[in-house]
Amino acid sequence: MCGAPRSPTLGSMNTSAPTDTTEQLIPGVARERVALPGSERWDDARQAFNLRVDQQPVAVVLAANELDVIATVRYARRRGLRVAGQATGHNAGPLGALDGTIIVNVAGFDEISIDAETRRVRVGAGVRWEQVVPQLSELGLAALHGSSPDVGIAGYSLGGGMGWLARKHGLQTNSVTAFELVTADGHLVRTDAIHEPELFWALRGGGGNFGVITSIEFAVYPYAELYAGALFFPFERTREVLHAWRDLLPTLPDELMTWAGILHFPPDPALPEELRGGSYTIVWAVFTGSEDGGRRLMAPIRELGAEMDTFAMVPPAELGDLAMDPREPLPFLSGHDLLDHVPAEGIDALVDAAGPGSGAAITMVQLRHMGGALGRTAPGAGARATLPGAICVFSLGVTPDDEIARATEATLAAIRAATAPYRAGFYPNFVEDAAEASDFYEPATLRRLRDIKALYDPADLFKANHPIGATK
Repeated sequence: MCGAPRSPTLGSMNTSAPTDTTEQLIPGVARERVALPGSERWDDARQAFNLRVDQQPVAVVLAANELDVIATVRYARRRGLRVAGQATGHNAGPLGALDGTIIVNVAGFDEISIDAETRRVRVGAGVRWEQVVPQLSELGLAALHGSSPDVGIAGYSLGGGMGWLARKHGLQTNSVTAFELVTADGHLVRTDAIHEPELFWALRGGGGNFGVITSIEFAVYPYAELYAGALFFPFERTREVLHAWRDLLPTLPDELMTWAGILHFPPDPALPEELRGGSYTIVWAVFTGSEDGGRRLMAPIRELGAEMDTFAMVPPAELGDLAMDPREPLPFLSGHDLLDHVPAEGIDALVDAAGPGSGAAITMVQLRHMGGALGRTAPGAGARATLPGAICVFSLGVTPDDEIARATEATLAAIRAATAPYRAGFYPNFVEDAAEASDFYEPATLRRLRDIKALYDPADLFKANHPIGATK
């Protein structure tokens, strides 16, 4: 009796353990840069940021340069395999099963070049925000990074990129001025507003569907200091604080980005003593104007009487750790929605699901104020021009074991039920499960993306975390 069909593999290579032969596994790629199942470095090479994600590709190529990427793409095309580009392993869950897929890890692409005069930055596809933000800050410049300094710039930008300055300057993807990538025909391509403009449009928000990014160039903004910080309130005051925050939102200018949420800190000795093992409702904000202006805008929240107030004029580098996101990989489950027209009863429903007395199994519930430049299409914007809604909700629970995972799933379901009446869409960088492309794009945008996919990758060689498919 015949067995089930097998996924394509690396030909006749032994993928259970490395051999002593010097024969190259992938022609053009040094053997020591190819990690195979069973090899000593396999588990490190395939690890995603979310430790619940068990990536099992055919192989991982630890690319040293563009030639390694080109050789891998050409080899995969000949062998009937697929290719997934990766650097930090964030948002890996939506990739799904990796049977017949080679991961090309570009973490070693660590070039950084800053032109302070023109306010332009060029980085390799493996560069994380924490590697470039402090350098920019010393020059009086700020980038449109998000809450975690550990995130890779390229992947963040491909999906949109919503950070602390987004209400003023929009999504990071529309500050990108050029990409270099290896396309399905195995060629290195530079794309910008003039060269391959349709591909440039698609990459700015269309994700990893079109090739393996090797470098990215983007604009940054002149800020020597910003008014930023957080107000910490006892967890028991969640309802009061979130209502006050919601009431404040319509009065705020685009220059102010504010987030609110619940955060349960672990009993980690590395944390400051006042936070260790504590539970808080927190309101964060970043204002691009003066300290006096920022204090006036945040007065309605400050007047509630916070236990801790960290607001001050700070250099842009301080924004990297403002949200206190974890730096190291960990197992977690998460949920996300973009919301619009959230009434007072919507806040009450959310607090009932995750606030005091709910028994919720959750580490964090974060609400981000949307609108401003996030809701306006700038001239020349890419495929991800805007995001719908007034509030972005992102919830996450650390799940070290199955029992906690089940409880976290129940809490995430309760939060989703509470916010369902106000759902306006989704932000792909926050969606950690497989989803339909139609969840992220308007029909005309999705058709255009699929047409471009059909032109540049008709055989669907590239496996993206949020696939769009191709026009048939």
